[in-house]
Amino acid sequence: MNNEKKAPEKKENALISIIFNIIIPVVILSKFTTSDSLGPVYGLIAALAFPTIYFFYDFLKRRKTNFISIIGFVSILLTGIIGVFEFPSEWIAFKEAAVPLIIGLAVLISLKTPFPLVRKLLYNKDFLDTEHIDSILRERHGEAQFDKILVNSTYMLAASFLLSSILNFTLAKILIHSQSGTEAFTQELARMTALSYPVIALPSSIVMMLALWYLFRSIRKLTDLSFEELFATHIQEKMREK
Repeated sequence: MNNEKKAPEKKENALISIIFNIIIPVVILSKFTTSDSLGPVYGLIAALAFPTIYFFYDFLKRRKTNFISIIGFVSILLTGIIGVFEFPSEWIAFKEAAVPLIIGLAVLISLKTPFPLVRKLLYNKDFLDTEHIDSILRERHGEAQFDKILVNSTYMLAASFLLSSILNFTLAKILIHSQSGTEAFTQELARMTALSYPVIALPSSIVMMLALWYLFRSIRKLTDLSFEELFATHIQEKMREK
């Protein structure tokens, strides 16, 4: 029997992600899309190149991608298509709203499949000690009750994506007015990208954290595990080191 510990999977570097997906694109769109530099079209291509490069870099480094990262990549691609081919700028608002809406619908629809996305996004073995938790639930015959908790968590998770969709649409409608492919359009896109984190990501993250808190609280009630015991082994070790 092999008793060697399985090495934890490589995690995404949040700082690098923010730099490539937000900071560099905003700087390029704000400073290098004027007629005396890259221009609006080539500036937009350059700005969108960095999130695209990061997507493939992260995939090659971790050898792992997921549904949300693929949707994010498609979103970047659609933004580039709208800008480069000068499609109506109004499409940006609908595109921005569609991305989180699709994810939210996928989360809900997955409840009807053998592979609910809530188990991938919230209740997963890389984050929680699911094997230990599941064994206790089986011993206490709490599987049915836990399934109901996962359904409630799914609704809360889907609500976070719905909120993101509404905020995305509202922000785009407020900021994007100019014809796509113009310098003014890229400047507006820069402002939207810069504001997307505080205006959209933070409120949506709060809702998602509430869903996670509800899940943790419910698991602890069903299993009598401590807060630390909920987590995967490699996370527990890091918590003890601190």
